[in-house]
Amino acid sequence: KTTRDPATWTMQGFVPPGEPDEVGPPRRRGFTAQETELTVSANVDPNFRGYLNLALTPGNAVELEEAYFQTLGLGAGLTVKGGRFLSGIGYQNEIHPHAWDFADAPLAYTAFVGNKLTTEGVQVKWLAPTETFLELGLEGGRDNSFPGGARNKSGTGIGAAFAHVGGDVGASNSWRAGLSYIATRPGGRSYEGVDGTGLATTVSFAGDSRTAVADFVWKWAPNGNAKERNFKLQGEYFRRTEDGSLRCSERDTSGACGGAAGITDRYRSAQSGYYLQGVYQFMPRWRVGYRHDRLDSGTPSFGPTLVVADLPQLAPFKPTRNTVMVDFAS
Repeated sequence: KTTRDPATWTMQGFVPPGEPDEVGPPRRRGFTAQETELTVSANVDPNFRGYLNLALTPGNAVELEEAYFQTLGLGAGLTVKGGRFLSGIGYQNEIHPHAWDFADAPLAYTAFVGNKLTTEGVQVKWLAPTETFLELGLEGGRDNSFPGGARNKSGTGIGAAFAHVGGDVGASNSWRAGLSYIATRPGGRSYEGVDGTGLATTVSFAGDSRTAVADFVWKWAPNGNAKERNFKLQGEYFRRTEDGSLRCSERDTSGACGGAAGITDRYRSAQSGYYLQGVYQFMPRWRVGYRHDRLDSGTPSFGPTLVVADLPQLAPFKPTRNTVMVDFAS
């Protein structure tokens, strides 16, 4: 059960994603109002498939989750996807929130991709014709959403690459591991906060943002039959480096950021985080799970004008979280 308002909740030590629906935990399942998803999928012709996913929120708003076309007949293991879609990086990112094992996103997903990374562009994926599962993918598109930001240039703003490999171990076990890389160059990724004197402040970052992700999942089901019992062990590690400039200003009164004229300074950071979770279905319709989250915001480097105390939101922090889940599927 959530006791914090997602619209005001922020994570100490990390730049907030910026939009209220992306800042804290996503809309929850369980004891709070649920969203409803409407999905439409069909073959357009023998060569293309169309997919549309709309989220109907508890506030009666309609949000576009995904809308893309996907090729069907390129051959040689190649698939091209174009439009708005959940990125193929990591393991959990392509899974819609209603299908997550836990009611909220891992802290690493919240801190590094705003709960989930959505691409508006093109994805090219190649599935190798081998007994061992091997998948390679490239993505490019707009970077208007976190961890990207507004740019004054045309062309591709965010790029991602991923590789996944996996296979079976006997009749009861399977595994998958992967590496992913996200590169973007926001030109004005901003958030609202307070400075070291308590004044309302606008902070904007411009520069290079690079994120690497390692993921792993192990699944067990007796003789491959997951209906009665099954177990899944899942974990991901994120590391992000950013290098550029940070600008902060206060609207009315001059404080740590120099008032309306603002201050622009150098900014560098190296941050990391991971989660590890296990979910066990011990009988039909009943599951229990445990997740451990840990983040390390690192100590940001400014110079020569600003110091960490001027921007309390970015003060170093190493949060941890432990979550227990009990689930009954009606």
